[in-house]
Amino acid sequence: MVLYNVTVSIDREIESEWLGWMRKTHIPQVMETGCFLECRISKIQGEEDGGSAYSCLYLAPTSEKLDEYHAKYAPDLQQDHALRYGGKFAAFRTNLTVIEEFKAS
Repeated sequence: MVLYNVTVSIDREIESEWLGWMRKTHIPQVMETGCFLECRISKIQGEEDGGSAYSCLYLAPTSEKLDEYHAKYAPDLQQDHALRYGGKFAAFRTNLTVIEEFKAS
C-alpha cells in the first residue's frame, strides 16, 4: 500500500469555494483515474496566518499505480488547480510507503 498526501494551505477568503470544488470536482477527477482506492480530506487543526490547511490523503494499491498517476494525470490536474487558485494557496506533496498497520484489539 502506498499513500500520497497533498497538504494545501488555502486563503480564508476562498476556503469555502475551494473546499466545495475539491469535494465536487477535483477529488472525483483524481479518483476517476483508477489509480487510487480511496481519499480522505481532513482539515489540519490549528491556525494558519490568513488561511487554513487541509490534507488530502490518497491510498494507492501499488507504487506502480502511484507512478502512473504522477506520469499520466497529475500534471493536468495540478495545472487546473493552479489556474483556478494561483496565488491563493501553497501545496506540498509526499509519497509514503506503508510499512506496517496496527489496529485496536
